[in-house]
Amino acid sequence: MGLGVGLIGSGYMGKCHALAWTSVATVFPDVERPRLVALADATPELAQQQALAFGFGRGTGDWRDLVADPAIHVISIAAPNQFHAEMAVAALEAGKHVWCEKPMATSLEDATRMRDAARRLGRTAILGYNYIQNPMIRLARAIIDEDRIGTVNHIRLEMDEDYMADPTERFYWKSEEASGYGALDDFAVHPLSLLSVLHGRITSVVADMAKPYAERPANDGGTRSVENHDIAQALFRTEAGASGVLMVNRSAWGRKGRIALQIFGSKGSILFDQERMNELQVYSTDDPIGLQGYRTLLAGPPHTPYRQFIPAPGHGLGFNELKVIECNELLQAISGSRNAHVIDFERGLEIERIVHATARSAQSRGWVDL
Repeated sequence: MGLGVGLIGSGYMGKCHALAWTSVATVFPDVERPRLVALADATPELAQQQALAFGFGRGTGDWRDLVADPAIHVISIAAPNQFHAEMAVAALEAGKHVWCEKPMATSLEDATRMRDAARRLGRTAILGYNYIQNPMIRLARAIIDEDRIGTVNHIRLEMDEDYMADPTERFYWKSEEASGYGALDDFAVHPLSLLSVLHGRITSVVADMAKPYAERPANDGGTRSVENHDIAQALFRTEAGASGVLMVNRSAWGRKGRIALQIFGSKGSILFDQERMNELQVYSTDDPIGLQGYRTLLAGPPHTPYRQFIPAPGHGLGFNELKVIECNELLQAISGSRNAHVIDFERGLEIERIVHATARSAQSRGWVDL
């Protein structure tokens, strides 16, 4: 009998988790099919409604019911950011494994507490960085490891969306200080997760943050002050000696799901854009001079684990497929695989340290060492 699953939160990311739990054994037949035991949400009525829609056995208005349930072995946390630490630590202390959406927490102290709990209790605890699961990102890592672009000397990371670009959009929880710094931890953690798996640690940073709209319409008919920043940018240096640029904007009209990655080396470069997530562009000086130029590589069966979904090239994977891959990697980690391709709470805390150092730099207007 497969692991019992509990899901906290049934919004956008909660649905992504539910789809992944439902599909993982179909796509990866070597794993035992999980059992969808219970779903928790803000009210018992909503939880029961969503449990029925998502295929869970029951719904509850109290997430602590999932923590106390011995039939549940792993808990997916897809609740707002400020609740991650309390939920994750409680689940770990109850002996559960944890799959928690990013960002890890809204304070470095809470993120450290989460890491310490996972370390102390010996449970598997990972974060929802599904973009690292893209077969094209794994291909990029192989190209770098095989020295095909030489020594990496410069990296540019960008993430842009426009879901907060409209100044008439009503104020909601993502603009609250309680949810974090804004684009820096809502967004920047994703390109930072790619940096973590493709290159390594950041050692110093200098940054700035911006607030394009100081106020937004409130539900009561007035206005409410925006409490965090929708734009952030930084220069950074890495442990391996590369320079870098990070730019994130969640109020960028026209951008829908853009994570642009440029990695420049001594013998070539790699370009990737999440809006064209089934493509990777590679330039190599090993090509004959007359044939040098960017080659566009299209995702296909040779790029693990693409063939688990589709036997033919060119058909393409999507966001939810990456979540299924991540779910499988979580199950591999739970079963003891040391090669699981995940960002656990240990590595996640490193990303959080970068986020908070970047915020400190913006506040102090100077370089910060990590």
